[in-house]
Amino acid sequence: MGAKMRNVGIFAHVDAGKTTTTEQMLYQSGHIRALGSVDTGTTQTDWLDVERERGISVRAAVTRFAWKDTPINLVDTPGHVDFLSEVERSLRVMDGAVLIVSAVEGVQAQTEVIWQALRDLSIPTMIYVNKMDRVGADALAVLDQLQRLLSRQAVPVAAPIGAEADFAGSLSMLDERALDELVQGERVLVEQVLDERVSVEQVLDEHPWAEPYRRMLVETVAEQDESLLEAYLEGQSVDDALLRRVLVEGVHRSTLFPVLFGASNRGLGVKELMDAVLAYLPAPSGSEAAPVSGVIFKMERDPVMGKIAYVRLFEGVIRNRDTVLNYSRDMQDKVTQIRRVTGQKTEDIGVLKAGDIAAVYGWSRARIGDVIGAPEGVLGEKRLAVPLLTVQVQWKNEAEYPAVVAAFQELADEDPLLDLQWLQDERELHLKVMGPIQMEVLASILLSRFKLEVSFGAPSVIYKETPASVGEGYVAYLMPKPCWAILRFTIEPGERGSGIVYQSLVRGERLLESYQNEVARRVPEALQQGLRGWEVTDLRVTLIEGEHHVWHTHPLDFVIATPMGIMNGLANTGTKLLEPLLHFRLSVPEEYGGKLMNELVLMRGEFDAPIVRQERMELEGTLPVATTLDFPARLGSMTKGRGTLTTFFAGYRECPPDVDVSRQRRGVNPLDQAKYILAVRNALSG
Repeated sequence: MGAKMRNVGIFAHVDAGKTTTTEQMLYQSGHIRALGSVDTGTTQTDWLDVERERGISVRAAVTRFAWKDTPINLVDTPGHVDFLSEVERSLRVMDGAVLIVSAVEGVQAQTEVIWQALRDLSIPTMIYVNKMDRVGADALAVLDQLQRLLSRQAVPVAAPIGAEADFAGSLSMLDERALDELVQGERVLVEQVLDERVSVEQVLDEHPWAEPYRRMLVETVAEQDESLLEAYLEGQSVDDALLRRVLVEGVHRSTLFPVLFGASNRGLGVKELMDAVLAYLPAPSGSEAAPVSGVIFKMERDPVMGKIAYVRLFEGVIRNRDTVLNYSRDMQDKVTQIRRVTGQKTEDIGVLKAGDIAAVYGWSRARIGDVIGAPEGVLGEKRLAVPLLTVQVQWKNEAEYPAVVAAFQELADEDPLLDLQWLQDERELHLKVMGPIQMEVLASILLSRFKLEVSFGAPSVIYKETPASVGEGYVAYLMPKPCWAILRFTIEPGERGSGIVYQSLVRGERLLESYQNEVARRVPEALQQGLRGWEVTDLRVTLIEGEHHVWHTHPLDFVIATPMGIMNGLANTGTKLLEPLLHFRLSVPEEYGGKLMNELVLMRGEFDAPIVRQERMELEGTLPVATTLDFPARLGSMTKGRGTLTTFFAGYRECPPDVDVSRQRRGVNPLDQAKYILAVRNALSG
């Protein structure tokens, strides 16, 4: 089964035509009888109310169809940067990817972010240049940009016939069946299977404009194979069967990336895209005989059936009524039902086999990202989405407060990056978000799904803390008895971006391994709130001394002691504040350049020397998130709407000395040890 299957993710920047392409694939494969439209909100994969109202995807949608007897699981991912977390989770379950780029806008910041993630995970990728029928579409210019910004190994496997209003499909640069001819004065693409195969040379003789595409393909692919390169350099005709084989091997190794052209809204190029998915992207590997190994990449809630866990199974088989290990939560969970999801329809299939994707019901305690069965077969995570803003939820009606909390707890199950913080004493609810569109979408989901009206306070930036110097943290938790836990840590600043590095130098006879494991588990939790209330990062924590007592130590003593030892250490080292940065690309008419450079300096921006192209100035550099919250709106008025700005997360750096921002702490501060011990002991015993 797995050998005749594909698991493919569709990725793109916003407005590149991703959902339209998915809809055409479903239609042209015969899976749906009528085409839906993004504009009228009738597509198969965008079915949330908010997606239909706005014409954007906010959730990854799984659908399935067959092309030429091969089942294809297609995951349509959101294109807007505010929903990168959905993209990030989908990456783990793909065997191949289609990256859609608009023939007019070309490569955008979001395209580069996704491309880098696909490369880091070595996922075989094809590029589909859509909207070839739009005014301003320029295939060779986009190809040049793909090779410059993404990869020199992006190779056209087809040549577009015409452009803008005259676009009429594409000619394969490999498969000689594609011919075009003039029919009733119009140029159309006609596929014919001829008894005498038409050679590529004959096709190029008839269509000399396609020559640059063929040359680019042969030159780039030949670099990967000695015999091809030799034939090409000596001016001999290239064996197309060998060319295709080397190309397929290159795609599977992620060293070659086929490029195709189309206009999905007119259905042109979509069949060729589906053919290419089968020809170039690999089938899943994995054995049904191996132990179960899979990952939950998406969660939904059904009003009747409860939680639905979308699972990609890499190895093994799961059946209805099986009890399966949730490795991440160290617990067994029973499957009540396994269903195949296609758009909004589901069917009971009763079994999920290696290589496939399905919806599993009955796992009420499961969370997104959980590894099912053995972890060895599961791809690692690639972090793309970093929420940089925090907002407070506000509700209209005080009586709805408990319902609002419950609704957001459910949404945080489906998107853990919301990192819901419920301050019960203050009756406050705080979330982490990527940007303003996500806030609008969350308000819309609350209204349509839960019938609750909420708004959000002004967003504030998420800062972090890092140790200012080297120091020690010490705790001797000996009262009130029975308890005994002694810990001493060294805390040192780490390199920017290094996160938390923890190690223990304590021998097992001084501190039992089970207690050491508890300390290791609690250190990251203790660093969630530093001296100013922000998460502490980029540091090295080493346990250099630890002691338990044979009679007096209770297993939970180290749960209480670890945060006290860590906070004591931070009080000794002090912390510096870190702020998030954005990498930006700005393009404005030249006459506004000087004014904008001044503005960027005032915003504490750093940028390279400007480049002037066709009376527009382009600037690239970094900006603090804190100074850019209202910049997109200001840019519009400063340039009369003619400036374009693209940004993506660039990391954290030290704040200037005059910036000092604190955040309200959740719960009792472990520095107030007596109060903290009482609070935690009551919570644990309760």
